[in-house]
Amino acid sequence: MLIIHENIKEKLSTFIKNMKIPHIIFYGPSGSGKRILVYEFIDKIYKNKGPLGKWASIAEGYFAFPKLEGPISNRMRFNDKEVITWSVNDYLGLANHPEVRQVDAEAAKAYGSAYPMGARLMSGHTKYHEKLESELAKFTSKESAYLLNFGYQGILSTIDSLVSKNDIIVYDIDAHACIVDGVRLHLGKRFTYQHNDMKSLEKNLERATKMAEQTGGGILVISEGVFGMRGEQGKLKEIVQLKNKFKFRLLVDDAHGFGTLGKTGAGTGEEQGIQDQIDVYFATFAKSMASTGAFISGDKEIIGFLRYNMRSQMFAKSLQMQLVVGAIKRLEILKNEPQHREKLWKNVKALQTGLVKSGFDIGTTKSCVTPVFLKGDVPEAMVLVKDLREKYNIFCSIVVYPVIPKCLILLRLIPTATHTINDINETLDSFLAIRDKLQNGYYKKLSERISV
Repeated sequence: MLIIHENIKEKLSTFIKNMKIPHIIFYGPSGSGKRILVYEFIDKIYKNKGPLGKWASIAEGYFAFPKLEGPISNRMRFNDKEVITWSVNDYLGLANHPEVRQVDAEAAKAYGSAYPMGARLMSGHTKYHEKLESELAKFTSKESAYLLNFGYQGILSTIDSLVSKNDIIVYDIDAHACIVDGVRLHLGKRFTYQHNDMKSLEKNLERATKMAEQTGGGILVISEGVFGMRGEQGKLKEIVQLKNKFKFRLLVDDAHGFGTLGKTGAGTGEEQGIQDQIDVYFATFAKSMASTGAFISGDKEIIGFLRYNMRSQMFAKSLQMQLVVGAIKRLEILKNEPQHREKLWKNVKALQTGLVKSGFDIGTTKSCVTPVFLKGDVPEAMVLVKDLREKYNIFCSIVVYPVIPKCLILLRLIPTATHTINDINETLDSFLAIRDKLQNGYYKKLSERISV
């Protein structure tokens, strides 16, 4: 509660309205009990749940916050039945690799979930953290690397630390939410370029260069290695060619490329032959490594700066030991057992080829991420996905407006090394069936019963 004296109520009220500060409660002189003016901080929450939240009453527990149970694999349990699972990012199938499970169990027994206590800078540093960083740097062809607690918070904090108010950020308009949130922290100018559009990027680099000349700052370009919603690779090779014309540094978020792309699995930069031109490389352990955590790698000076300036790591607990030891084992397998990546790509090609031959629109994916675009509204999407899960025993992620344009349904499939040809064939048959139902109006008719 904020108590405001009567004689400044009017001025403060006007100030709040002009500054668009939502909803504060004003009271009269202390002890008077007189209510002067009422604004409620959470009033908008009751009135507007947001474009996704408005569906919560019928979506939660099924379409949103579903419960997948059992060992992470190609088939898991949902709603008390077995389903083919296409929404788990365990690309290489390491989540239940016997050696991984053994190391995870031994590390948990040896260290528990608390050690080391404290932030790395103060008391949470160990030789195993150093060992993993050294191996990650070598694997990604960089001088140095630094472990991060989480992917989302890690990339956000990396962006925040790299730039000052005099610097300019230029980033892909389709960048992941973690990048967008990182850019929002930036006190200086930022520009978006049209998705994978090099002419748009060049135009914005011209604007940024003029501005940097005035501020005395630098330019940071940000792209994803693989755009996780639609599977397209970022045009990194074309981006680094622009370094011949403009002065900028490149940050790449390679969450979906690390472990899946490149001759050795070192990611999209290796795949496109420009890893040495990426100034700051970021990847997460949450996908190919089937764990928690992330890392950044780059020149020794850049990583050294980030080690002492990343607030999300300076003021947060160190990545716990069982995760560090487990990541060392996962990286060892990733490097020395290429058969997992080979099996993954065999499944990717079989699934994507089968979908295209069946007339499905999978966009322009150049990665394992397999989007299937259909036409329909949000209620139709709900009915379709329920049918897919209940009748056909297929579990995949559903993406609708506002993440994608209105009247589009995106079914996002994540093939892994654990899937089988039978899984793929069964899924293809099921997709043919649900497409027919969508096109003949079956789902439209059922969706008319759904109301917000």
